[in-house]
Amino acid sequence: MSSRRRRFWTLAAVVAVVALVGAAAAVRDRGRVDEVGLYTLGIGVQADGSVTTIPTDSDAHYLPGTRVIAPGPDASDADREAAEALAEETTAWLDAGTVPGAGGRHEELVTDALLDLHTLTLDGGAAVAGFSTKWRYVWPRDASFVAAALTVTGHHEDAVEVFTFLDGVQHPDGSFEARYLPDGSGPPDARGLQTDGTGWVLWALAYVADVLGPGTERDEFLARFTPMIERSTGYLQTQVANPRSLPAPSADYWEHRESALTLGTAAPVLAGLEASARLYSWLGRDPDAAAVGADADRLEQAVVANFGQTGYGRYAGRSPRDAATAFVLPPFQPEALPGAAAAWESSIEEMDRPAGGLAPGGSWPETSISWTPQTSLYAWSAAANGETDRADGWLTWITQHRTPLGAIPEKVGPDGSPAGVAPLMWSAAVVILTVAELEGNAP
Repeated sequence: MSSRRRRFWTLAAVVAVVALVGAAAAVRDRGRVDEVGLYTLGIGVQADGSVTTIPTDSDAHYLPGTRVIAPGPDASDADREAAEALAEETTAWLDAGTVPGAGGRHEELVTDALLDLHTLTLDGGAAVAGFSTKWRYVWPRDASFVAAALTVTGHHEDAVEVFTFLDGVQHPDGSFEARYLPDGSGPPDARGLQTDGTGWVLWALAYVADVLGPGTERDEFLARFTPMIERSTGYLQTQVANPRSLPAPSADYWEHRESALTLGTAAPVLAGLEASARLYSWLGRDPDAAAVGADADRLEQAVVANFGQTGYGRYAGRSPRDAATAFVLPPFQPEALPGAAAAWESSIEEMDRPAGGLAPGGSWPETSISWTPQTSLYAWSAAANGETDRADGWLTWITQHRTPLGAIPEKVGPDGSPAGVAPLMWSAAVVILTVAELEGNAP
């Protein structure tokens, strides 16, 4: 373990002893039991190439190593041949890249997650969050993590398609809507702008460029997306160009309308500005890198002053923590912000749920449901900060709570049953990134 990580976790252990241990009890009633069913067993590719959801009462299964639905006994010879051809295409795609965790305990988890990513990345780079109707949209946040996962597994061309989709739907000022229709025609509703999307896109661009490393491929990638880098950076710089150096309130991963700034917005904006400084440096634009770096420094100081002084709660001042605490640590920040280690440690107790996973936050209204996006995010932050046993534990928990078809569900009920939409793209992407981190194959 590096000296930086050793100091990080030593500080976490010391400060956690004096953390606000009663916060969890103050914000939720453990006696409440929330009920949510499983919507689908997973997704599958039919013989005609179309994607479909698989109902929970289905006995469907896949052709080995794919998400192609095995034809039933009454299928025509033409359908059988078409399904086999699709399966061969899937196998070729998988073989063209790498599977983090191959040969280890997480190989099956990652392989299934990667197959779901491949299936849910539609033509034109539309990386939809899920295939159930209410999730069949592209969230810039989710798509950013998908692009990172695709590149780290050797499928960079697919990642470029995802970024190309995002480039096409982004507003000229660098902002993003909360989500988009998969045909790229615009948002499906009037939710409005969501600032964290711009931060996540910049963060993912830098992550991918870092994975590519110096050379022609990275140069071409950066050149292709320079306009999106410039728009996104300009938007975030405008957000922090005020006396407080903090962005305006916005919905974040909770997807609630907010009248006060949350850490779930401030931290991704900081991650985006930090990423932009690196991107400009790789582009050879040192003055721009310095200017953005100065904005990032001001924002970091403001985040520490407004959120960090009281333990990095969801809101400035004393408030229950949420999973955005992970966003002020590596891999989302170059270094952990002051006090972030202890806050991360304390947040786990506030967010733990009966089945063993984590909720989106200590004050999240569902008190008995675990969520896989936040559980996987904490696995990744653990892996990125030297807590490998903890990361392994959360990954194993996710493996054990998948659907019978191997899909990672959005939620897990108090009895350990998979629940909600399955698979969920964000969770699948983060699982892949976590295992890559554990293998030392991440930036």
